Amino acid sequence: MQSLEGKIAWITGAGTGIGEATAETLAAAGMVVVLSGRRKAPLDAVAGRIAAAGGKAEVAVLDVVDGDACQAVADGIVARHGRIDLLFANAGVNVTDRTLDVLKRADFKLLVDVNLTGAYNTVSAVLPAMRKQQDGLIVNLCSWAGRYVGKGAGVAYCASKHGMLVLNESLNQEECGNGIRATAICPADVDTPILDKRPVKVSQATRDVILKPQDLADAVLYVAKLPPRVCINEILISPTKNKTYLPNLP
Repeated sequence: MQSLEGKIAWITGAGTGIGEATAETLAAAGMVVVLSGRRKAPLDAVAGRIAAAGGKAEVAVLDVVDGDACQAVADGIVARHGRIDLLFANAGVNVTDRTLDVLKRADFKLLVDVNLTGAYNTVSAVLPAMRKQQDGLIVNLCSWAGRYVGKGAGVAYCASKHGMLVLNESLNQEECGNGIRATAICPADVDTPILDKRPVKVSQATRDVILKPQDLADAVLYVAKLPPRVCINEILISPTKNKTYLPNLP
């Protein structure tokens, strides 16, 4: 396993949940972490905790839907640090009205814009630097819904996350010769604020047994520490005790 000391990571959706846990975990491993999200206050809070623990964090407020802004953040990272070693494309949203009978066109567009186009915007922004350095890791936070269609996640979310898997596979096919590798992490239910958007309230009993943000942070850390010759294409993760969402189960 390689050392991450002094390497540079850019994390989107870094103010809460999986992004927050991953930022703190990678910083504890020695990486300089650049935190992006739409709200400055949560990013500052995460950066403050990282600094208090002896780590290094920078804040770059960003809406990933804005491709030019994504490029500006990536260019700024390269200008300050000379490289980008890891992108964690984690920003994502869902809506409450998500089945076809109630889904609004504007909400479908929102989910595709943020979850899929947003991921593409950040990926395309880091590729020039990673090609130049002939090295780089892109981790796309996908979903169980990216591999299996489910009514619970909703058509727009499933479509956007299926698209992320295609983006991830295309990266590995097209950029492997440049030393760039991509990993899609596809978790089932994770105890994060996005669960509050569910049409049916998630019980505390369910929250107690599903995945936690730190579980995903540890997965990102594991992939990041692997030697550059190793490409983990996809990781599919489910909680041990809650299988109600799995395909072909009663």
